[in-house]
Amino acid sequence: MKSYQTIGLLFLLSFFFLKLQAQSITTDSAVTDIDGNVYKTITIGNQIWMDENLRTTHYRNGDPILTTIPDTLDYRAEAEPKYQFMYDGDMKNVTIYGRLYTWYAVTDRRNICPTGWYVPTIEEFKLLDDSLGGKLKAIGKLKEAGTEHWIGPNAEATNESGFNGLPAGWRAAKGSYGALGKYGHWWCSNRQTEEYAFRMFLSYNEACYKNHLGSSDPQNAWSVRCVKD
Repeated sequence: MKSYQTIGLLFLLSFFFLKLQAQSITTDSAVTDIDGNVYKTITIGNQIWMDENLRTTHYRNGDPILTTIPDTLDYRAEAEPKYQFMYDGDMKNVTIYGRLYTWYAVTDRRNICPTGWYVPTIEEFKLLDDSLGGKLKAIGKLKEAGTEHWIGPNAEATNESGFNGLPAGWRAAKGSYGALGKYGHWWCSNRQTEEYAFRMFLSYNEACYKNHLGSSDPQNAWSVRCVKD
């Protein structure tokens, strides 16, 4: 009798363990933003990242993230422009590459990431690099492999991490779009100086090795990845 009870207890424990494990996998496999966009996620080291670029047009509280009319408007005279854009005004680019955001929109107190997620700091991108073997090894592991979206040579890209880094280009404050297929930039939440904000950068060629973690004008519009609390 005791042996049957033991077997039954082990069965129940196994059932509950598998149930909890399944719940964990479900929780970490996707996240939904306020617009209803669903993003796959990936665990890299001790961090959980979205493996897609942000596409939301609203802050977490429901307020809209504004855009300019026309989408090529020069807003360099604005002190803290808070905008989001479709590359070249084309919704097809949003589907593939996500939207582009100014740093001021990204760091607004209303929060651009879904509940439980936030915009990473430069230190967290450094941790990401470290978990992938350091900067020189991490760069190729962060980029989508091949030349479907990146132009050649897209050297050493393996996407081994599952981060799926894509070359979404940018929208400059003066109103022009550029570098789709060549470069991907992801905002950090912290500044380097009063004039520049940190960002992570990937390139189709070796240029990203010296510029991978750096900074630029916060008025430019670039991609966003959120990391889990």
